[in-house]
Amino acid sequence: MRAPRKDAAENREAIVAAAAIVFRLDPEASLDAVASEAGLSRRALYGHFASRDELLAELLTRGGARISAALAGVHDADPRIHLALIGSAMWGEVQQVRVLAQLALHGPLEKTVAEALAPVRASVRRAARDGVEAGWFRSDVPVESLARLVEDAAIAVLDEAVRTDLSEAAGRRLVMTMGLSVAGLSWREANALLDATPQLASPSAPATATAPATRAPAPPVGRTAATSAPVARRRDAAAHTAATTAATRTASASSSKGRTA
Repeated sequence: MRAPRKDAAENREAIVAAAAIVFRLDPEASLDAVASEAGLSRRALYGHFASRDELLAELLTRGGARISAALAGVHDADPRIHLALIGSAMWGEVQQVRVLAQLALHGPLEKTVAEALAPVRASVRRAARDGVEAGWFRSDVPVESLARLVEDAAIAVLDEAVRTDLSEAAGRRLVMTMGLSVAGLSWREANALLDATPQLASPSAPATATAPATRAPAPPVGRTAATSAPVARRRDAAAHTAATTAATRTASASSSKGRTA
């Protein structure tokens, strides 16, 4: 015979797991819907949670704790890699992040959600600030605004990736590249960075401050990485034009000498 305490613990876990599913799909869902998803009676649910708000608080607290644990130790001296690692960690907790994002739209829960997402937001702000100061990220937007835009983009991609049933690898990569693109890198630069950095190319690699196999050189002072690529393309185009012009002049001169002879 199973111990009543063990049954109670399993029922509580089943209720919280069901709430994560139900509230992600419908933040206004009733406790009846949660009980049905958990396979329990309404009375059994109320034996663990006296109200809907109490259940939501438990769900948010657990979600925040899991996200905080996922971000623990996630850092890199290169702000681009740091930001990408944050995106990778968020992908690892995609369901928790999606639930928090859905509930964030509802006023009464705004403070609780803000507390749960605080570790993510602090990490994104730090990476954004470091990236702007290093010249890698765009500086035409205040750092606070840039961090919020990166966070919003990451959450939107998490939601889209799940909706379109992307593979684990494709979803993780999309979250990282989109965050970097919003921060200021081109999509080519973002993908090149992931390909050149083992811990970004492979989710099994340690998400700690280790040097990538190949790092792109630091951008010149006063020029961001996002603008250096277009500048290089314009420089190459100018060189090509100059070479073409010189060749044309040489050909014209040779032709003139031939006619004179």
